[in-house]
Amino acid sequence: MAKPKVATTSLAGCFGCHMSLLDIDDRILKLVELIDFDKSPINDIKKFTGRCAVGLIEGGCCNEENVRVLQDFRNHCAILISVGDCATMGGIPALRNNIPLQECYDEAYKNGPSVHNPSGQIPNDPELPLLLDKVFPCHEVVKIDYHLPGCPPPADTLWEALVALLTDKPVDLPYTLIKYD
Repeated sequence: MAKPKVATTSLAGCFGCHMSLLDIDDRILKLVELIDFDKSPINDIKKFTGRCAVGLIEGGCCNEENVRVLQDFRNHCAILISVGDCATMGGIPALRNNIPLQECYDEAYKNGPSVHNPSGQIPNDPELPLLLDKVFPCHEVVKIDYHLPGCPPPADTLWEALVALLTDKPVDLPYTLIKYD
């Protein structure tokens, strides 16, 4: 019988949640006994090979490509989990939400203290995804089934949630794995 597939991606985030997943250490060998990684930077598979049992989303949506990737994950994954503060609340990238987008462009490409851009041109190549007016947490773009907060969530939290979901047990994380006080 084929093992369930798990897909992962990083949107507007720092990749810390993927590092936390790798921090399950030698339990990753137990995890790969339960699952196959599908589309994921962990195995460098760029496209979905089929339907996935679980999708782990790190980071929020700051541009059109993030939205497209998130919608693609929702279409391919039975269960979608937003992992970390950027995915659940917008995180650090959402700090720009109170600043007009043009002001962000001007600071980044024209007026910033370390900017050398004599032409004053803002990059506009058609290959670059357009920035959204604000950074959105994942649940404001698609339906999310579970949220694992933290910056990043502890490896044990990711481990317990994945094992529960993949063994058809309820996700009942103890307070010690989701507390931040």
